[in-house]
Amino acid sequence: MSQIKIIPVNNFPSIYESDRGASYIVDLLFDLAKVIDGDIIVIGQKIISKIEGRSVKISDVKPSETALQLAKEVNKDPRLVELILSESIRIVRSAPGVLIVETHHGFICANAGIDRSNVFGDGIFLKLPENPDRTAMEIRERIKSIYGLEVGVIISDSFNRPWRKGSVNVALGVSGINPLVDLRGTKDDVGKTLESSMVAIGDEIASAAQLVMGESGGIPIAIVRGMRPDGSDVGWQVLKRSNTEDLFR
Repeated sequence: MSQIKIIPVNNFPSIYESDRGASYIVDLLFDLAKVIDGDIIVIGQKIISKIEGRSVKISDVKPSETALQLAKEVNKDPRLVELILSESIRIVRSAPGVLIVETHHGFICANAGIDRSNVFGDGIFLKLPENPDRTAMEIRERIKSIYGLEVGVIISDSFNRPWRKGSVNVALGVSGINPLVDLRGTKDDVGKTLESSMVAIGDEIASAAQLVMGESGGIPIAIVRGMRPDGSDVGWQVLKRSNTEDLFR
């Protein structure tokens, strides 16, 4: 590729909780933007969670005894702790003000990715999409069936990283592109064989799109143009380190 363009989808309407699903996102996207064959569409997680009805009233959550005890340790609302535990398979780290878990999806993140920023209403929290890969595939397939375009779709969210301050956007769900490029066995610029180089291209695309999407400003979708999708549907799981490879476990 000689040039990449990142195009914000402006004037996207506010999304409230609904159950309208992938078709609603696609219809809005094509009303607001010119999508062409080969585009990669990056969609912020929050609008996906909203259209899939993943919001929760914290007042409706009843904390368990485990949540009550853990809430004292981490100095958080026990109802929020209960919500976090319900979305998790294990606790990775807990300390005052910190609760890092592994979600049902396999993501390692603070508070199971549950958040209330950019969410309408007091006491409303938003959980991650139930199956981001599936939703990305549904959006991609609808674009192909209705508009005849081959595109890639990435559902993204901001994650913090070990050893470095600040968040970057990563790929939670992927369709139409392999998010991991394996360069092992190829040659570097001086002819040496690469032995361990693997590039998280899905995360790189998600992070690049965040430059125009931002954390606020009403731009939940960006179009990345100039990188051809390959039609792959391996999903985000190829990015996950196995237990034996993960030195942080």
